[in-house]
Amino acid sequence: MAAAYDVIVIGAGPGGYVAAIRAAQLGLKTVIVEREHLGGICLNWGCIPTKALLRSAEVFHLMHRAKEFGLKADGIGYDLPAVVARSRGVAKQLSSGIGHLMKKNKIAVVMGQATVTAKGKVSVKTDKGVEDLTAPHIILATGARARELPGLEADGDLVWTYKHALQPKRMPKKLLVIGSGAIGIEFASFFNTLGADTTVVEVMDRILPVEDAEISAFAKKQFVKQGMKILEKAGVKKLDRKPGVGVTAHIEMGGKIETHDFDTVISAVGIVGNVENLGLEALGVKIDRTHVVTDEYCRTGVEGLYAIGDIAGAPWLAHKASHEGVMVAELIAGKHPHPIKPNSIAGCTYCHPQVASVGLTEAKAKEAGYDIKVGRFPFIGNGKAIALGESEGMIKTVFDAKTGELLGAHMVGAEVTELIQGYVVGRALETTEEDLMNTVFPHPTLSEMMHEAVLDAYGRALHF
Repeated sequence: MAAAYDVIVIGAGPGGYVAAIRAAQLGLKTVIVEREHLGGICLNWGCIPTKALLRSAEVFHLMHRAKEFGLKADGIGYDLPAVVARSRGVAKQLSSGIGHLMKKNKIAVVMGQATVTAKGKVSVKTDKGVEDLTAPHIILATGARARELPGLEADGDLVWTYKHALQPKRMPKKLLVIGSGAIGIEFASFFNTLGADTTVVEVMDRILPVEDAEISAFAKKQFVKQGMKILEKAGVKKLDRKPGVGVTAHIEMGGKIETHDFDTVISAVGIVGNVENLGLEALGVKIDRTHVVTDEYCRTGVEGLYAIGDIAGAPWLAHKASHEGVMVAELIAGKHPHPIKPNSIAGCTYCHPQVASVGLTEAKAKEAGYDIKVGRFPFIGNGKAIALGESEGMIKTVFDAKTGELLGAHMVGAEVTELIQGYVVGRALETTEEDLMNTVFPHPTLSEMMHEAVLDAYGRALHF
């Protein structure tokens, strides 16, 4: 006999487990199904362990700058297996915490592969056999995986995905990173900081192509200064693999193909949704380029079936997935949540220097027909940034000249992934330029640059 619930959540990543917790808080009998690890890709193989690696690289970088701070550090080096072990330990600690949260909220956990066999019915293949579940509401939160292009497939030896890069068998000497989105640039930054001769290839006309063009250009300048080679408007057409030796990459630039040798390649060319083997086609769920099509409330068009997070499309961000999970749980419970606004979700890239943004870029704002005011403020004009030894960076704001609405904010520099939330809150509260200009920012802090970037948009910058 099938076990009956109010809500079945398929996938225990940051979208799924948060949806389950919120549903349980609202009094709904909830079960979550996960085929691999509680916490999903983000916690086990994405957001969290990569940040642990990048923290090690940041400390390593600072150790080399000890003399600047009046300090002495001799014999600086690193132990790659130990760096990786710390990263895996952080992920394991947090994954265990998710299990505790499930118990605390009385959420049933079924480990196995789920298939939606009919409306309101799920069959799960577990180690012990098949378990049948029923519920009037099913939330799909199965996430996504690395996209693999023909001829560039990962083998775990010479060509890596993010999973291989998180547990590297060796320290690359000469590294090729294909793709300059957040995943590609973060790994390029990590390995480059530890001494790999790193080349990044991007098919678009600039790296970090979703960011504001000015921010991308600033970041590129810093990466090049750190020794990275950046090839834009370039594509890797073929990889000649020589086991035990390396890879010869055929790279097309300006209509010509050049060959370059590397010992390691990381492929970071996007993601594809995990939509297979869920039974979605038979239910009539619409799928577009591996992602489930939903409305603004994450409804699939099939009664009682929702899709959240990476499986439901861009932006592919853990915090977006979590908030969608809360929204759907509240919708199921009969409440009236607001739909998620993609343009008010911040994107963060934890390279060195960090990059963060929310809302429209300057170009997108102009394309949308806005008459805009743009403000900028450099880190070199901020006392705290200079004291930290982090004077390379910039904050940029974009306002609607007619209404004073903050259309977008874009940053590059130290700790901007923390600073961006101030502008996110401002957009959520529909803050105008006047509100931001009249806000008192504490001194000395990096956040003062946020104030100055607003003032600059209106010709009132004080310290630059």
